[in-house]
Amino acid sequence: MKTAVRIIFRVFPAALLFSGALLLSAAVYTARAQTVSIDRDPQIADMVKAVSADHLRQLVQELAGFGTRHTLSDTTSDSRGIGAARRWIKAELERYARESGGRLMVEYDSYVQEGGIRRVEKATEIKNVIAILPGVDTADKRVFIVSGHYDSRNSDVSDAVSDAPGANDDCSGTAAVMEMARIMSKHRFKATIIFACVAGEEQGLLGSGHLAARAKQEGWQVAGMITNDIVGNSQGSGTLLRDNTRVRVFSEGIPVAAGEKEIARIRQLGMENDSPSRQLARYLKELGERYVDHLEIMLIYRPDRFLRGGDHLPFSREGFPAIRVTEMNEHFRYQHQDVRTENGLEYGDLVQHVDFEYLRKVTAMNMASLANLAASPGPPEQVQIIMEGLSNETVLAWKAPQSQDPTLSYYVLIRETSSPVWQKKIRVPATRVRLPYSKDNYFFAVQAVDAAGHESLPVFPLPAQAE
Repeated sequence: MKTAVRIIFRVFPAALLFSGALLLSAAVYTARAQTVSIDRDPQIADMVKAVSADHLRQLVQELAGFGTRHTLSDTTSDSRGIGAARRWIKAELERYARESGGRLMVEYDSYVQEGGIRRVEKATEIKNVIAILPGVDTADKRVFIVSGHYDSRNSDVSDAVSDAPGANDDCSGTAAVMEMARIMSKHRFKATIIFACVAGEEQGLLGSGHLAARAKQEGWQVAGMITNDIVGNSQGSGTLLRDNTRVRVFSEGIPVAAGEKEIARIRQLGMENDSPSRQLARYLKELGERYVDHLEIMLIYRPDRFLRGGDHLPFSREGFPAIRVTEMNEHFRYQHQDVRTENGLEYGDLVQHVDFEYLRKVTAMNMASLANLAASPGPPEQVQIIMEGLSNETVLAWKAPQSQDPTLSYYVLIRETSSPVWQKKIRVPATRVRLPYSKDNYFFAVQAVDAAGHESLPVFPLPAQAE
C-alpha cells in the first residue's frame, strides 16, 4: 500500500484535450488550485528503510582501521594501507554480489599514473573498485554513477606513511556507496547503476578522472553522476551548531564542456541556471525530500565549494551531468589533519566525529533518487517551445522516449524565472500542450513518467518554428 507524503509540488491532472493539444483555460486552472500529494513508491520506501546506521558505522570503522589509505601508501600489507583497503572493499562488494544472486558485477578499474606530476612523485597504480548493476531493459542504455573516494590524507598531502583514518573524508561517502550497492543489488531497475569507490581524489581527482575518460571513450550514456564526499559530520567548525537536518548539493550552471555556440544559446535563452547538472540537483532535492524525513536538500548553485573540487568535476569536463553531495557544515579540525591534541583541541578525521544517523539519511536520500531515476522511463526527446508569433500562452511539444510503455504520460514543470526550483507540475497524457503561462515570465521543462510515478530527469525546451 502506498504511503502519502507531504506535498512537494502543486500537481494538476490533465484538463481539456483538444485537437491533440492540451488546452488549460484560466477557468480550469483556477478550479484546479487544490494540491494533490505524490505517493511514495512502496519498493523505494522499503529500500530507504533498509539503510542501516549500524552497518554504515561498521563500514566506516573497517575502512578507518587500515591506518592510512593514502594513494601512495603500502599495497602489500593485509592490514594497513590502500592495498589492503581496496581488497577489503572488493571482497565486501563481492559478498553483496553473491547475496544478489550474481547480478552485481564487481571489478577493479585500474591504470598506472605516471610520476613527476603534482602530488605524485613516482609511477603509481590507481585502482577504483566498481560494482555494476546492469539494467534489465536492454533497450535502455542510460547509466547512473554514484561515487565516494576511499583514499585519505593528513596535514601533509604527500605523507603516505602516517595515520590518516579519513573517517569522514571520505569513509562516509564510500560507506554510503557500499550500503547502496548492498541494498539496491537485490532489486531490478530499467537503467544501469554503477557504484564506484574511487582512489586518488586527494592527489588530484585521479581515479574519477580515469573513470570519466573511460566512460567517454567507451560511449557510456551517463545520464547522471553523483559523488558523495564528506557526508557524515553534523557539527561545523567554529560553531556549536549541530545540524543533521540539511545537506548540500553542488551543481554547475553553464556546462564547463559547452562550446562558444552553446554558451551563446544558453545566454540568449536565459538558461544559465538550467544545465543538465542543475536539473539533476533539483531532482535530488525533490526525491530526497519525498522519501527521507527530516532532511532538507540545500541546492548550492556553484560547481563546488569555493575554489575547491571533487570527483564529479572530471565527469562535468567530459560533458556528463554531475553533482556533488556534501554535509551542511564542514569541521576543518577534523579534515586533512594529523591526528593529535593541540592546546586542548582534538584534531584528526576520527570515527567518533561521524554522525551515523545523519549519514543514514544522506545515504537514503541518494538511494531514493537513484532508484527513482533508474526505474523511470527515459526522458522525453526533442522538447521544444513552438514559436507561433507573439502570445501570452506557451506551446510545448516533444517526442516520446524510446520506451514502449503504453502507460507513459508526462509532467510539465513550471517555475518563475527567479525561482531556484520547479514550482508546479502538470500531468498531461499528450506530447503537445498549450499553457496559459507566458514564455517571457516562466521557465518550463518536461519529464516522462510511468504509471507507478517514476519521473525521468527534466528536459529544458529549445525554440522551434511551428510546422
